[in-house]
Amino acid sequence: MRVNAASAGGERDDGARHPRDRLLPQLSLSDATFLVVASVIGSGIFLTPGRIADLLPHAGWFLAVWVAGGLLSLAGALANAELGAMFPRAGGDYVYLREAFHPAAGFLVGWLSFFVIQAGTVATLATGFSAAFAQLVPLSEAEQIGLAVALVIATSLLNYRGVRHGARANNLTSILKIGALLLFVGAGLATGRGDAARLAAADAGSAAIGFSAFGLALSPVLFSYLGWNASVYVASEIRDPARNVPRSLFVGLAVVVAIYLAVNALYLWALPLAELRHVANAGEATAAALFGPVSGTLVALLVLTSILGTLNATILTTPRIAYAMALDGLFFRGVDRVHVEYRTPAMAIAVLAAASLVLVVLLRSFPSVLDYTTFAILLATIADTAALYALRVRQPARPRPYRAWGYPWVPALYIAANAAIAGNMLVQRPRECGIGLATLAIGLPFYWLFTRRGARATPPR
Repeated sequence: MRVNAASAGGERDDGARHPRDRLLPQLSLSDATFLVVASVIGSGIFLTPGRIADLLPHAGWFLAVWVAGGLLSLAGALANAELGAMFPRAGGDYVYLREAFHPAAGFLVGWLSFFVIQAGTVATLATGFSAAFAQLVPLSEAEQIGLAVALVIATSLLNYRGVRHGARANNLTSILKIGALLLFVGAGLATGRGDAARLAAADAGSAAIGFSAFGLALSPVLFSYLGWNASVYVASEIRDPARNVPRSLFVGLAVVVAIYLAVNALYLWALPLAELRHVANAGEATAAALFGPVSGTLVALLVLTSILGTLNATILTTPRIAYAMALDGLFFRGVDRVHVEYRTPAMAIAVLAAASLVLVVLLRSFPSVLDYTTFAILLATIADTAALYALRVRQPARPRPYRAWGYPWVPALYIAANAAIAGNMLVQRPRECGIGLATLAIGLPFYWLFTRRGARATPPR
């Protein structure tokens, strides 16, 4: 017999909002769209192209993998647009899997998203910011850790004080990073120092490109697209969510894909492919080639602004996962508390900050967590796209303000493509993928404890 959410301490309701959700709808369509843009465009566009060029040493394939990543993200957005409009609640994929399959499925994906994908992302961004800042102002390792810790605390406090504070900061950093990247591309082309022939070149010393290499290259690309579904996590705080959640996903992702293709084309135009294959920061190397060594400071400032915006967006959205789970009794006590004055999930923000700070101290420097993070992302997106099919069967009468374009074929292709990428990663990167699976398994005893606690708290009928 299928167990509903009420058996896990929560309640299933036919309304749009969770009956105990006390967060207020304060975000507009532009807020939600900038949230998607800020969540996606972070450090990946600068730090991953060198690795991608090493895996795919051909300009055509290099650009094709960025297009493929954008199309895969769009396919996922089509499914999430239907789900987000159906269930405009805090929590995103946790809610979809709980409704489609079982509270345990929702819990495990929520656990994976909160502690692996998002807390790891916060720690990575904070340590990445301190490492980039150290290029401008020399800092010891201890000072870099201290800066990362201070950054997590300050950004958490900003979002603790109100979702409008976090949204305004997010809108500002999004506008700055979009403008700066467009200026970077325009000014770079204006120098005339590149070579258009490089856009179709291949590295003569490279081997033939196969499916395995393309699949591995999709790992850093998908990592760079991480965050395209950011607005679904705050759906209960978006005004007119049935209309604005889908629009924010599509408009935000379209902006990101256009910027990513333009910036990566500039990298290829400015640098020989053999050189691009060996750079750690493609933005810095490209700026040096086009504008000279003095451009390093400007690129460092661009990277800092980009990372800061993504960090703020991640800390704004992620606590809603734990908050939604706590509303159903599937998280630590008190995490469902909403601040009386600021109307924010204060305890959930504090838990995210604490988990992220632990990772900052343990990692100590900009970590190489890309593969296991991407593997976790693939598992989560496969699961919530599968929820689309289950809900079409199990809740056919539920209102669907938006229906996924291309159903059932586009979601099926999305699941198949992500499963193939995940399978390839499991073979090629077993250690990193094993860490992700182990973290998922650790959630099982916690689910048992939370449901047992809920059963003891429920009086017999």
